[in-house]
Amino acid sequence: MITLRSASASAAPAARLARASTKVTYPSLSAAKLSSISRPITSSLSSTSRAHLRSVPSSYRYFASTTRVMAETRAETDAFGEVHVPADKYWGAQTERSLENFKINQPQDRMPPPIVRAFGILKGAAATVNMQFGLDPTIGKAIQQAAAEVADLKLLDHFPLVVWQTGSGTQSNMNANEVISNRAIEILGGTMGSKKPVHPNDHVNMSASSNDTFPTVMHIAAVLEIEEELLPAIRSLRDALQAKVVEFEAKKIIKIGRTHLQDATPLTLAQEFSGYVAQLDFGLARIQSSLPDLRLLAQGGTAVGTGINTYKGFAEAIAAEVTKMTGKHFSTAPNKFEALAAHDALVQASGSLNTVASSLFKIAQDIRFLGSGPRCGLGELSLPENEPGSSIMPGKVNPTQAEAITMVCAQVMGNHHATTIGGMNGQFELNVFKPLIIRNVLHSIRLLADASRSFEKNLVKGLTANEDKIASIMQESLMLVTCLNPRIGYDAASRVAKNAHKKGLTLRESAVELGALSAEEFDRLVRPELMVGPEEYVPKA
Repeated sequence: MITLRSASASAAPAARLARASTKVTYPSLSAAKLSSISRPITSSLSSTSRAHLRSVPSSYRYFASTTRVMAETRAETDAFGEVHVPADKYWGAQTERSLENFKINQPQDRMPPPIVRAFGILKGAAATVNMQFGLDPTIGKAIQQAAAEVADLKLLDHFPLVVWQTGSGTQSNMNANEVISNRAIEILGGTMGSKKPVHPNDHVNMSASSNDTFPTVMHIAAVLEIEEELLPAIRSLRDALQAKVVEFEAKKIIKIGRTHLQDATPLTLAQEFSGYVAQLDFGLARIQSSLPDLRLLAQGGTAVGTGINTYKGFAEAIAAEVTKMTGKHFSTAPNKFEALAAHDALVQASGSLNTVASSLFKIAQDIRFLGSGPRCGLGELSLPENEPGSSIMPGKVNPTQAEAITMVCAQVMGNHHATTIGGMNGQFELNVFKPLIIRNVLHSIRLLADASRSFEKNLVKGLTANEDKIASIMQESLMLVTCLNPRIGYDAASRVAKNAHKKGLTLRESAVELGALSAEEFDRLVRPELMVGPEEYVPKA
């Protein structure tokens, strides 16, 4: 049954905001467009109008100052009765109820696209396996086709639900079941909403529960995003930093080191950057070490891990089919009770992301400080000038890429804290913070991947060493005196440094004044190029 619904966006009293009796349709305005533009325009309406609009199903809202708009709907049913949904959307009753029951930051906090993609992969794999266990091939093939469209994100607009829902992800699982069911019905020439010949529960969700489906989707999405997005981005940034190591090594640039933000002994600029490369090497290894546990799939555990309503071999077959479809290795979780009730694997993965965020923060912060200036800061590095930096100070350019990536790192650290709390909330047989966990993990993955690419392209590749400034600063450092310890002893070397600092002398002048060394001895011993590594031990005769 197709009906029409209307909503008024005028600022009239509530009595005049009731549904209009005159039926008007605007075919050019799809329900997706009506929903997508709903939020910004409400700010211009009166409080009375906004109160009315909140009572109108979000999927039917279209706000314009003087226009009434109708959206065609169809009837869908679930155990609670009949619900009207947009006629041009594939979702059903349970999705529509979730839209109404969880009006929490819609649509900004919609379930991430990688989750939708993973649902399509898993539902397609399940159809393939279920056909081996009695599912009608005609229905199974239609489900496969519909699921493939979901996996390709062709039906992304039909997944409107936000993360803030049931902690098991049941509403999102039913969103996938309903969309795939109705699309399969359409493929087979049936009537959407009839649940015939393809039922969302009996066929699309065959041999499954939300309790094992959603954690399986979580793992599939995390593995795909890590391998396809994050690892390549961090490897590329790592290689760009290594290229700088090679560049600076060829130039033999020696600079002063700093500990506690104070002058320290010299090192080469290449050595300093090699530390950044090593941090990312270890970070990559940490991320990769989290992947084996993420490759374990919960599917087959059904409601509480026992596998009720499934068949022997089903879980293994699902993992094999997902492996085939993605080209990534997956296997069935050896203990389904753990796979449903705990998400330690995702907490561990989030921890590795948190560590990489800490590394990137340190690297970006160092580069930002080394590039401070250009005249009154350290100025050892010259950073690319990408855009004007000030609305009041002409000519000012800021280290925006370093600032952006450090903000990203702070967000990733916050995501990890929330993920840790989510991991704690696995009471008895089911963790009920699943959407929160995977939303934060996927958010962190994408933030780190995008920020790493931006940092590499817009900063690292274009930074250069300011060799004159580096040499000038190094010659002023009192910590070059450290190399005199083996010759005149720590105490005498300390007196040379303090005397130089107090009187404004060079180390050479101070050493001669105190009689610690002759000028010739000082020149022979204090050579920065000999201070950037251990020396050969020569036994005394």
